[in-house]
Formats: sequence, structure tokens, C-alpha cells
Amino acid sequence: MKKIHLDPDTILHPHPVMLVGTYGADGKPNLMTASWGGICCSDPPCVAVSLREATLTYHNILHSQAFTVGVPSRKHVAAADYIGLVSGRDHDKFRDTGLTALQSERVQAPLAGELPFSLECRLFQHHKLGLHTIFIGEILGILADEDVLGPIGLPDIEKTQAILWGGLGNNHYFAVGEELGEAFSVGKSLKTS
Repeated sequence: MKKIHLDPDTILHPHPVMLVGTYGADGKPNLMTASWGGICCSDPPCVAVSLREATLTYHNILHSQAFTVGVPSRKHVAAADYIGLVSGRDHDKFRDTGLTALQSERVQAPLAGELPFSLECRLFQHHKLGLHTIFIGEILGILADEDVLGPIGLPDIEKTQAILWGGLGNNHYFAVGEELGEAFSVGKSLKTS
């Protein structure tokens, strides 16, 4: 198959859909839809989200030194999209979407009670990379619905029904698909020695 060179762009499929919860200096809870991020360290356990300085969430994280990362399920796709369409400067996103703002027990940040699970993070580091800043949060706790836990007691991808964003070139949301094989196992058939 012929390969085509494309210009550099922000293409990496798929993107996780995350709802980042913060409090402003006025104490108002806010949510932001983010898709540039993911787990970035195992010890200490950390998650990264990449945000523009123009966002309210950027300033809220610097103010409170904390944030939550909630994972919306397929039933929250309209709410997640709406949260990404409007600014918390002008809208109460919790009220508008019907999501319930709960205070994290571990950090000074809100989380949406209806989401299957959320990570409670204290700001560990942040790094400016041009237009975006990577906020690295140390995960101090995970709040999960009991019915989404898998056999080892952690959120299960099939039970949480997490959604994905197709990114540039495919501006749609997707559901997690079929299981293809067991990690650290399915590739063993290719070993020759």
C-alpha cells in the first residue's frame, strides 16, 4: 500500500474524552471537556491533561493546585460535548447538563457524581509547550461506582462504557469496541524463541 506524507498536525487516534473538574477563585465548580491527555507515570501515579491558557480550567488549576478527571460513559456523550462547547465563564455547566457537583474528599476540586469514575488529582507539575500547557496531576484517589468495577477491583473498560473522540479528520465520538485479545499474551504466538 502506498504511504502518503502529511503535514505535521495533532493526529493520534483515538483521544480519550475526559471531564476536568475545577473550582474557580470564586468557589464556583466548573467542568471542561479535554481529550489531549492520559496516564503519564506509574510511580507516583499521574495523569496529564494539555490545556490552553485561554481556558478557565487552566487558571482554576493554577489557583487551586488540584483537579479531577472524570470519565464519561456513552450515556454522557451529549453532556460531554456541551461542556466542550461553552465556557464556564458564561455558563453553569453542572446546572445546564444536569450533572451533580460533588466535592472530592481528597483534593480541592469538584467531580460529576453521575460519571462512572473520576481521578482525584493534586497538581504535581506543569510545563508550557507553546500554545498548550501540560498539567500533571498526582492521582491521590479514585472514586468509582461499584457496578463498574472489574474482577481485580478497578474500573473495567467494558463496564464504564468510556467514550472516545475521533480527533481531527473524524470529528465524531465513538464507543469502546470489541475485545481483541488479552494484553501481554496475544502477541506470544509471534515469539520464535
